[in-house]
Amino acid sequence: MYAGMHPDPLDPDFGTLDLPRIAAGAGDDISPIVRRVPRRVMPLGAAVILRALLAFLTFAALGALAIPAMARAEGLRLRGDVTARGDVLTLADLVEGAPERLATRPLFRAPSLGATGTIQTRRILDAASALGLSGLETGGRLQIAVQRAARRLGPPEIEAALKRGLETGYGLNAQNIAVRLDGDGPTLLAPLDLEGQAAALDLTYDSRTRRVAGLVTLGERQVSLRVSGVVVELREVAVLTRNLNRGEPVREGDVALERRPRESVAPDAQGSVTTILGEVAQNTLTAGTVLRVTDTAPPDLVARGENVTIVYETPSISLSMRGLSNDSGRMGAVVNVVNVASKKVLQATVIGPGRVSVSPSPAARQAAGAAPVQATASLR
Repeated sequence: MYAGMHPDPLDPDFGTLDLPRIAAGAGDDISPIVRRVPRRVMPLGAAVILRALLAFLTFAALGALAIPAMARAEGLRLRGDVTARGDVLTLADLVEGAPERLATRPLFRAPSLGATGTIQTRRILDAASALGLSGLETGGRLQIAVQRAARRLGPPEIEAALKRGLETGYGLNAQNIAVRLDGDGPTLLAPLDLEGQAAALDLTYDSRTRRVAGLVTLGERQVSLRVSGVVVELREVAVLTRNLNRGEPVREGDVALERRPRESVAPDAQGSVTTILGEVAQNTLTAGTVLRVTDTAPPDLVARGENVTIVYETPSISLSMRGLSNDSGRMGAVVNVVNVASKKVLQATVIGPGRVSVSPSPAARQAAGAAPVQATASLR
């Protein structure tokens, strides 16, 4: 029967009217079916006039109350895709312009940490309607996506936690080791407000196999992740930072020290920068190369075909003469030089830029040692 209709004592036939019930099947358009009754013309009585006046006043009062409510609902708008920072989604998280008294009302559970879920728009409309809110503007959206914000601790943070545990519990030097984690980049997810650094608990390490395993936790086991891996020994090596052509000297800034797995570098890899500075590349080298001892060498102080000064020294005699080098050589190298005056080929040792030294024979050294007089001469 229809609400709001009452028997009229002035209409004796009211109770005999046959009105069909409103029914609807699945998918049908729900609309009332009304059988029209011929109108009766009767004189208006005092009771009828009184009822009409009361009805008018009632509708006026309801309208006055509805106008402020409609004004409050005009600014309600469904948000777009949102990011949840907590375990639940409130009305304010999903609806713009939500009344302050209802803004913090929880409506839905948020997805798990780091996950993304969806909420159908009709479900949000139903939730808002249950709170007495209508007229929510959806912008044509059928659903919204909700992503749960999370603090992500990736492999670097997990490795650092394991290395701290290995240093504390097993005496390993954290600077000289790395941990190669099992799996494809494990990640520990935590709430955004959970601060601090991760710690490794229940740590086990086998020095023979170098296997390590432990429970990486954050915030006193509030979140945790069990991980495992292999400990790798590191070695500090010199690595080129730019390309070098053959014969080009190594300057400051061309080489940096890096820690690399010992098993991946050559035994003769350079481990110092200062010893390399000033040396020249023995072949073309590319940036990122781990320098070996044979990759660089001191520069040649004597070039082939270069005019040199030949020095002959004993405890009592010091001679110098002009010569021509037949070879190139660095400090300490033995080269062949020609005495320009005598055209004799001598074997000399490079002692400086453009300078070579000719050692006296053993007999000459003995005679020079017996001579009481010292002399210095220069032969040209």
